[in-house]
Amino acid sequence: MDILIKAATIIDPESKHHGKKRDVLIQNGTIEKIAAKISDTKKVEELSLDNLHVSQGWFDSSVSFGEPGFEERETIQNGLQTAAKSGFAQVAVNANTYPVTDSKSNIKFLKTQAYNHAVSLYPIGALTVQSKSADLAELYDMQNEGAVSFYDYKKPIANANLLKIALQYTQNFNGLVQSFPMNRSVAKNGMMNEGVNSTRLGLKGIPALSEELQIARDLYILEYTGGKLHIPTISTKKSVQLIKEAKKQGLDVTCSVAVANLVLTDKLLEAFDTRYKLLPPLRTKEDAEALLEGLKDGTIDGVTSDHDPIDIEHKKTEFEHAYFGGIGLESCFGALRSLVDTEMSIKALNRLKSRFNILSNTVEEGNKANLTFFDPDKTWRFSEEAILSTSKNTAFLNQQLKGKAYGIFANNKLILNE
Repeated sequence: MDILIKAATIIDPESKHHGKKRDVLIQNGTIEKIAAKISDTKKVEELSLDNLHVSQGWFDSSVSFGEPGFEERETIQNGLQTAAKSGFAQVAVNANTYPVTDSKSNIKFLKTQAYNHAVSLYPIGALTVQSKSADLAELYDMQNEGAVSFYDYKKPIANANLLKIALQYTQNFNGLVQSFPMNRSVAKNGMMNEGVNSTRLGLKGIPALSEELQIARDLYILEYTGGKLHIPTISTKKSVQLIKEAKKQGLDVTCSVAVANLVLTDKLLEAFDTRYKLLPPLRTKEDAEALLEGLKDGTIDGVTSDHDPIDIEHKKTEFEHAYFGGIGLESCFGALRSLVDTEMSIKALNRLKSRFNILSNTVEEGNKANLTFFDPDKTWRFSEEAILSTSKNTAFLNQQLKGKAYGIFANNKLILNE
């Protein structure tokens, strides 16, 4: 596909064109020319949008789709279209399907369903068989088929020896292990952050301690075994401190934060609205501020939408019975940009690429075009009409956001919001 992008500000610190307004000519999926002005001599399609900015295509390290098994929540095709229109050119897809993505054939199914789409789907294989935390899944075979890491989505590894063996085994093929930061024996049946608000509302709490104990344990195991560990979606001030110290010691650990935990706090649960029932739970303002500081100083490696569609039957019900989870692809950039500047936002959405062994295509002539188009300054309200996902369980409904994606150009395909 040939396209001429007009007057776009390039946001890519790795490019010599960073911060400059340029025309970008793409031919057959490759960036042919970048210049202050390019004349349309070949009558190619032009793309000209208000306050147009362009960056490397964004990556989301934690996305859930329903297919296979829960297609009523989100199909792969609808999920990929949602990702594209939300600015994401690559997504790592969790194993919380039915059947669980715990084998080579399951990985192959996901890749086949996403074949030839603009968005590249990178499967995450389950760490254990059926994500039951008993026996390791066929990790080596899954990685050979295309799995980028191994993770029992939102299920903590209770057996410390199992994590030890996983970290030792995956070193043989440079595999990436993820461990959800929650000690189940401490969290028990908690539904929100344990604190003043949970006591006042009469809801069972999930203590910050449950996360911090698990992270401390996992880091001790990592120090003993070596290997590569990624801790997804941390949510407390102490967690940031623990990971910062581990990095200073030279441990090979990375972490992410869900955008909801950066922006929102547990005060929102006063109306018992199940849209705010998330895992990890929304924490305190102090926690959110510490997470933001950790993102800025590099302790937190990246931001994820933690997109988790839940059907209406399991979300719009009594708070105690509602499932954890919220969709986030559509609102991720706007929520993040509301907190930090444009360059920091783009860094936060791309820093984890190398950790998941995903190629970064700098915005330079001769490189494959893998681009996100966006307006970093547009303010808008995230109404129900703006939801592209099949499920509607968003914690950001009716929030004022700043920054909006126009779409992507990737895999020689252009997908834009209408």
